[in-house]
Amino acid sequence: MPTVRPDSYLTLHYRLADPQGVDVVSTFGQTPATLTLGQGELSPALERLLVGLEEGAHSRFELAAGEAFGARNPALLRRVPRAAVEQARERPGPAPQPGDVLRLRLSAADGETGVLSALVREIDAQQDELLLDFNHPLADCPTTFEVHILAVL
Repeated sequence: MPTVRPDSYLTLHYRLADPQGVDVVSTFGQTPATLTLGQGELSPALERLLVGLEEGAHSRFELAAGEAFGARNPALLRRVPRAAVEQARERPGPAPQPGDVLRLRLSAADGETGVLSALVREIDAQQDELLLDFNHPLADCPTTFEVHILAVL
């Protein structure tokens, strides 16, 4: 039976859950994910857990706080003018509220563009700005990682 290597191409179902057991992401019951290890599609800690598993394996891992996605980085909290947020939103929508996750189209200095997710931590109506958190939602959190390896290529 094929075994996952550090450069394997995989088809799998996976789930990431917070300490309360709430799914942050889950492909179970949906289309499975396909990815190539070593390409940054999963955190290095999660990839290490997959290496050595056989095709067909269904495993569950409990990771300590910060182990899956690192420590929360205060530098990834940014106060951003509301107008800039609205301009960068991937899709127009209702006014952001604390707790909302926004997908923002951003451009780097070299002209590259990409989409980042940010959690709205607070809204300062007086300054007309939002405090956005660009940390992974599970940074600094104990995390449950469940995986079912469907195919290893």
